[in-house]
Amino acid sequence: MSLLNKINLEKCPKHIAIIMDGNGRWAKQQGEVRLFGHSIGVEAVREVLKACVDLGVRHLTLYAFSTENWNRPQEEVDGLMNLMVETIANEVSELDENNIRLRSIGDKSRLPDACRNELNRAMHATEKNDSLDLILALNYSARWEIVDAAKRLAQKVEAGTLKSDDIDENALSNEMCINDIPDPELLIRTSGECRISNFMLWQIAYSELYFTETLWPDFKRENLFKAVVDYQNRERRFGQVSEQLKN
Repeated sequence: MSLLNKINLEKCPKHIAIIMDGNGRWAKQQGEVRLFGHSIGVEAVREVLKACVDLGVRHLTLYAFSTENWNRPQEEVDGLMNLMVETIANEVSELDENNIRLRSIGDKSRLPDACRNELNRAMHATEKNDSLDLILALNYSARWEIVDAAKRLAQKVEAGTLKSDDIDENALSNEMCINDIPDPELLIRTSGECRISNFMLWQIAYSELYFTETLWPDFKRENLFKAVVDYQNRERRFGQVSEQLKN
């Protein structure tokens, strides 16, 4: 029996963020090169997307390529970029047919032209879809995002359009890459690593964290359902005590 039957669809997280980790280790276990693991990981993305549609999730953010990933061997970086171009191009029609909007966060200026152009084309083709947002974090780091937001606020202060006393959490949030969606209620990291790795540090202040030993290529629909079941069994207090939540 699927774990989907144990989930209260009315209390599902509206925004799930995932650190997709373990592609390289999975490939090594299969006796293959690291890029093979990344290519198989694409199928896991499809599985998770379908599961999110079943659950009524509105936003799915995937950590696809961090600013630190440029430090990997050049052959792997080049292969990842080519894989992203190919994958995005192949998936646009299906995303559109399923009313899924593709968005991105991160500094796209450093991406290769082919990757950036294909990403922009896909985002434009799906921009009117409103069932689910698939948000790819590409050349992204949370510290970069926060610094960039701070610079934007500083520019407004210098221009005289904003007073420094008016800078608060909302002002900073409004300068983030995407500011029109709720923060993730659930953050998942695969492969057994228990760290955040510079991902959405501002937005996950109150997210529930879920770590699993499962390597990303092996992460399927039931794995996501298991994470949501775990999420629904937690008590989210936001600084309050249990008795307050019952009132």
